[in-house]
Amino acid sequence: MTENTFDVVVIGAGPVGENVADGAVKGGLTVAIVESELVGGECSYWACMPTKALLRDAAALRAVRDLPGANAAVTGELDATAVLARRDAFASHWHDDGQVAWLESAGITLLRGVGRISAARTVEVTAADGRTTALTARHAVVIATGSSARVPHVPGLADAAPWTSREAASAEAVPGRLAIIGGGVVGTEMATAYAALGAQVTMIARDGLLPAVEPFASDLVAERLKAQGVALHLRTEPESVRRDVAGTVHLALADGTTLVTDEVLVATGRKPNTSTVGLDHVGLTPGDWLRVDESLRVLGSDGTPVGDGWLYAAGDVNHRALLTHQGKYQARALGETLVARAGDNPVDLAPWGRHAATADDCAVPQVIFTDPEIASVGHTSASAQAAGLRVRAVEYDLGAVAGAGLHADGYTGRAGMIVDEDRKVLVGFTVAGPDVAELLHAATIAITAEVPIDRLWHAVPAYPTISEVWLRLLETYGRAA
Repeated sequence: MTENTFDVVVIGAGPVGENVADGAVKGGLTVAIVESELVGGECSYWACMPTKALLRDAAALRAVRDLPGANAAVTGELDATAVLARRDAFASHWHDDGQVAWLESAGITLLRGVGRISAARTVEVTAADGRTTALTARHAVVIATGSSARVPHVPGLADAAPWTSREAASAEAVPGRLAIIGGGVVGTEMATAYAALGAQVTMIARDGLLPAVEPFASDLVAERLKAQGVALHLRTEPESVRRDVAGTVHLALADGTTLVTDEVLVATGRKPNTSTVGLDHVGLTPGDWLRVDESLRVLGSDGTPVGDGWLYAAGDVNHRALLTHQGKYQARALGETLVARAGDNPVDLAPWGRHAATADDCAVPQVIFTDPEIASVGHTSASAQAAGLRVRAVEYDLGAVAGAGLHADGYTGRAGMIVDEDRKVLVGFTVAGPDVAELLHAATIAITAEVPIDRLWHAVPAYPTISEVWLRLLETYGRAA
């Protein structure tokens, strides 16, 4: 067994692990990073990048068809082969040479294999050929192994070789018929993509479509999916699944419906990739989500840091916010934390605003790239009330904004904001409509900075842009006072 010693050992070389390692190296620490699959992780090859590439052509075509002059230039439908080829390019054809080269240029040591904690500050790496390497961390071990698709226990489902988000993101061809189990972000985005690419799509969503967003936003998506020919089976679920010898999939639903499809995509949530990282050696349960403090130290069942505080977890595994940009945000904070705690005068950084992952509590931005897009940050009306806040919610028809009418004929959308009435600050914002993703960061800044509503009146939106909806929301809020 080969042995090596580094200041920090990171298990997982996805975007989160890479950013932790980069921050630590820039601060003068030595870092080894362990990866069992492709360097760059889920986002680069099976999630953010390839899925948004699948969706982009359809969004561009929709934008063209909403303008009569431009629509006159459209002479055909989407070229599915070309869309898949562009998707492949964004996934680097599932090769990580570029990411590996970046690690080398950054001074980060890569070990390929499965990383497993075997003792305090020790990670044992087992390569594909069975060889093992023991890594010792002088200061910290970071678990950044992400999450993977959770397949529910439905009779016959596992044996039917279902797609998960990975197969949906990397499929070599568009199936004639696609059934999707789950109505969350992955389910609705892939329904949007594959319907546009020509598949006959059916969705089975026990909890409805996008139940975590504002109802006005999910309603707009449902209407558009139905207009695209997507069949929606809501408030029901599969009771059994069977793939026959010809490859056809049969689903029996709880409401008595029987569906026949070519492929079935399971999009029912995520599970943490912690079953093989050696949690049992630190008194934790393999396969569990990891609880962390604001400096991302892993906590034991008693709420105190594991061991003497050498173990950290960033990204999906800590279950704070399962989004790539939030994981990278955590990673940047953690990189600085590790450097500071490894210094000559280590300090407790939890109270330090820049080093604590506070945005995970109050200002998580997200874009759902459906048609229409949904962009949101902070609370919904329901979550704010559940949190015990005294709030007022106001909404406005986005299509009535001058900039939206210029953007597309028949523009349909809606925006809403949630105001904390005790502090008079914005705590939530949601907008649904074509091409609204770039509106989101203004709301994220307003919520994170706790800008008083009275001050937001002086943030003048340019005319004629869709951002004028901010003025209309403030006017609506003022009239309701």
